[in-house]
Amino acid sequence: MTNRHFDVNITRRDFPSLAQKIHDKPLVYLDSAATSQKPLAVIESISQYYSGANANVHRGSHSLTASATNRFETARKTVADFLNAPVEGIVWTRGATEALNLIAQSYARQNLDQGDEIIVTEMEHHANIVPWQLVAEQTGAKVVKWPVNTKTCQLDLAELDNLLTQKTRMVCIAHISNVTGTRNPVETVIEKAHQAGAVVVVDGAQAVVHEKINVTAMNPDFYVFSGHKLFAPAGIGALYGKPSLLEAMPPWHGGGKMVEKVSFSGTQYAQSPAKFEAGTPNVAGAIALGEAIHWLSSIDRKGAEAHIAALQNQLIEGIQGIENLRVVGLQNGASVVAFNIDGVHHSDIATLLDQQGVAVRSGHHCAHPLMNALGINGCVRISIALYNTKKDISHCVAAIQKASDLL
Repeated sequence: MTNRHFDVNITRRDFPSLAQKIHDKPLVYLDSAATSQKPLAVIESISQYYSGANANVHRGSHSLTASATNRFETARKTVADFLNAPVEGIVWTRGATEALNLIAQSYARQNLDQGDEIIVTEMEHHANIVPWQLVAEQTGAKVVKWPVNTKTCQLDLAELDNLLTQKTRMVCIAHISNVTGTRNPVETVIEKAHQAGAVVVVDGAQAVVHEKINVTAMNPDFYVFSGHKLFAPAGIGALYGKPSLLEAMPPWHGGGKMVEKVSFSGTQYAQSPAKFEAGTPNVAGAIALGEAIHWLSSIDRKGAEAHIAALQNQLIEGIQGIENLRVVGLQNGASVVAFNIDGVHHSDIATLLDQQGVAVRSGHHCAHPLMNALGINGCVRISIALYNTKKDISHCVAAIQKASDLL
C-alpha cells in the first residue's frame, strides 16, 4: 500500500466528530490516550455491516453468514499482518483488559505454583496488575514489583537483573506508559526474561498507534492491544500469543463456536484461536478494527509521529512559563504530557479546560501504583493524536493559563 504524505489538514477531514462544538467552543480533543476519535471509513464499515451484511459467523450455510465469516477472518488476517504475526496466533477479545485476564486465567493459572514469581512494573495500567494479583491468590504465586525511577519515570534494567531469579515465571510490562508516554525497552526486557526462563506479556495498548509492531522480531510470548485507541470501536481488541502456547492453554470461556463436539460424556474443543472465542463475537467491531488498520496503514506514519512530536514541543514551550505548573515525567517526542499546578486539584483544571472546549483527562489514569511512587494523587494528562493541530495546542495553552489564573 502506498502511504500518502502526511497532511494534518487532510487527515482531520476523515474525523467528523472533530467538527463539533463543546460549550459553544470548537472542540479541541486531547484525550486520545483514553480513546481515539474514529475516521469516517471505520464509522461507515460498521453502518454497512449492520445495514446490509448482518449475520453470525461460522454458523449456518446462507450467503450472508458466509460473507460475514469471510470478512471476520479477513480482519483477523489484517491484524496478524499488522503485528507481523501468524494468523493462528490472533485471538479476538473485547480489548486489552480481557486479553490480559485470558492470559492470567488460561496460561498463568495452569502454569504457576506456590512460590513462583510474576514481575510487574510499577508504571502499569491496572489492567496489567490486577489480573496477576488475582492469579497469584489462586495459585500461591507472588507478584514482584519492578520499581520505576521517579526522577526519569523510566525503568532500570539493572534492577530487572536483580529481580530475575529461578522463581521468576512471568514478566509483565507496558510497551508505552499511558501516563508519561515512557517507551520501555521491551526488546531487551524480553531477551533478559527469556534467558531466565520467564514468559513475557506486553501491554501494547498505547504503542500500536505510534509505532509499527513486529512481534516476530520482538519475540514476546503474548502481546495485547485494544481497538478503541487505534481509531476502531470500543469492545474489540486482540491477543497475540505464540501458537505453541495457545495450543497448550485450556479454554477460558465455554459455549458456542469454541467446540468441535459436545456430549454429556465430555466435550472436544476447537483448535486455537477458536477455542478462546466462545459465543457470538463482535463481528462489526472486528471488521471495523480491520478497516482502522487499513486507514492507518494508508498514512505516512513516520510523518504523523514527527507531527505529534512537534506538537508536544509546542505544548511544552507554551506551558513552561505558567506559574507553579509542574510536568510529570516528561518524555521527549511522546504523545502525552502530564502535569499538575501546585495547590490546585487536577479535576478542577480539567473542568475549566472543558468549559473552553478542551477535552483532557484528569485523575489517576488507572495507575495508582505509579501515582503513589510519584507522590501525587493524580494529574492532568494531555494526549496528542495525529489529527491535532498547532491551533489546538495554542488553544490548549491559553486555556491552561486562564484556568491557572482563575484558580
